[in-house]
Amino acid sequence: MATDTQAPVVAATGGSFLIEDRTPDEVFTPEDFTEEQEMIGQTAEDFIAKELIPRLPDILKLDYDLNRELLAKAGELGLLGVEIPEEFGGLGLDKVSGCLVAEKAGLDGSFATTFAVQVGIGTLPIVFFGTEEQKKKYLPRLASGEWVSSYSLSEASSASDAMNAKARAVLSDDGKSWILNGEKMWLSNAGFADIYITFAKVDGEHFTAFIVEKGMPGVSLGAEEKKTGIKGSSSRPLILLDAVIPKENLLGEIGKGHKIAFNILNIGRFKLGAMTSAGAKLAVGAATEYANSRTAFGQPIASFGLIKHKIGQMAILAYVSEAVVYRTAGMIDRTLADVDIHDAATFLTRIEEYDVECSMGKVWCSEILAWVVDENVQLHGGAGYVEDYPAERYWRDARVNRIYEGTNEINRLLVPGRLIRRAMKGDLPIFKKAMALIDELTSGPSLEAPEEGFLAAEGRMLTGAKKVALMCLGTAVQKLGEKLKDEQEVLGHFADIAMATYALESGLLRARKRAAARGEDAARLQEAAVKCYAQDAMDEIEASGRKLLAAVEEGDTLRTLLAALKRFTKRDVCNTVALRRQVADAAIEKAAFPLG
Repeated sequence: MATDTQAPVVAATGGSFLIEDRTPDEVFTPEDFTEEQEMIGQTAEDFIAKELIPRLPDILKLDYDLNRELLAKAGELGLLGVEIPEEFGGLGLDKVSGCLVAEKAGLDGSFATTFAVQVGIGTLPIVFFGTEEQKKKYLPRLASGEWVSSYSLSEASSASDAMNAKARAVLSDDGKSWILNGEKMWLSNAGFADIYITFAKVDGEHFTAFIVEKGMPGVSLGAEEKKTGIKGSSSRPLILLDAVIPKENLLGEIGKGHKIAFNILNIGRFKLGAMTSAGAKLAVGAATEYANSRTAFGQPIASFGLIKHKIGQMAILAYVSEAVVYRTAGMIDRTLADVDIHDAATFLTRIEEYDVECSMGKVWCSEILAWVVDENVQLHGGAGYVEDYPAERYWRDARVNRIYEGTNEINRLLVPGRLIRRAMKGDLPIFKKAMALIDELTSGPSLEAPEEGFLAAEGRMLTGAKKVALMCLGTAVQKLGEKLKDEQEVLGHFADIAMATYALESGLLRARKRAAARGEDAARLQEAAVKCYAQDAMDEIEASGRKLLAAVEEGDTLRTLLAALKRFTKRDVCNTVALRRQVADAAIEKAAFPLG
């Protein structure tokens, strides 16, 4: 696999962003794309522009044959096999390349869903867990687009609790087949798929994966779901009624289906971040085009202050979203640099190292997209609420991103849960750092030399944000102990602090890296974006910290902690109106996302 992502050899430990400081050279940004990555990204962009966009009306009518045709054309270009090993018909490229292709596909929500299932959750289980025979049979056909895949995990009764599946599998009397019974829900691509990666409990106990093929005895589909958005993608139930599945179609090991489901979803999360980031940039372009063409009171609405505020904020959040996505993808590539893709156990363990960052990226980027597309509708006014303009479709299509790949609520709980688990195992010295911070609270502020240089004030804000995160998590663990796992509101507030901190650091390091490479004058627009986001992030961190601390402490202890919170979030005021307008003016002039 390709590993040339211009990154240092040593990868940061997952979750270490809270306790360690990173330098610009240690993070991957979109400005670091290699020539090979740019090439595959351009190939994907050209494919979308030439093959998909002109046929979007037909895609939105849910044309099965057209979806298959487009996937086959993507396969001819190598876009379906980016992460499939070369010996099975793929390109064997890195995760940054996979993200970049996913981002280009994200220019339409319906096709993005179809594409993401095919290259991700519908294929990667076989890449990592398939037998040699399964890989030879399925992967070349999936890479070429000859066959289409789907993913069958959810059930109506189990919701986010996938391990509570009711679908059952038993071995046939002759021992040659598995007999599956159950109904799986919301399978993307189901209507035109050839195979379904399906999960059921062997003997009603052991959660296990299977490769189910269309046309096998007892395999059928329910009707198309009538969805709010992504109407051009297929979503149907899979009905298994004494379905006869060959014994060799068991995927992985009996009772180890959770390893397949959760590892593949983890990969899907940071890719979903890439697609939602693309959607945010697309909405910035749509907003500026409309604002430039729509006049009111004798002038384009793009000249109005509150419209500029919306456009500027949309662009700023899209910029930070990109930074979050590619920083995470770069870390994953870095840790995989010395791993053979055929060593699935090590490969997936290395990716799992960044499960916290993957969950944060999924939540943060999908919620940013939700805000951006909503503001795009608002900017369009009445035109944004009708189908004549794409703003309405972007809005509807974006909603599902907060539900699939694990709901945002589930992923919020995963962030502190995984950090605490690693701390308890001694893999991440968060508690040690938190205790040192408590000592600082009792002894007064440290006399560290103030940070200087490009975005120095924002660097100090980041330092304060990390202290807030450590103080809040340390206090919650110390006060609640084992009970903390049941205090979902507290865990959610911490996740919001952690996400804002990671996003702030990602945007800050991206801007600093540009300034270091091209000079500070070439990074003034990025500087304005980070200054604005830093102020917003610290507002959110302070508010979430206040709510969290008030939920776990009281009296004098609470007053001491709130005083520390105020000190850690102290910051200079800057004119964010002027800075945000600076970003907006650049977007309006370009009629597109201006910060790339």
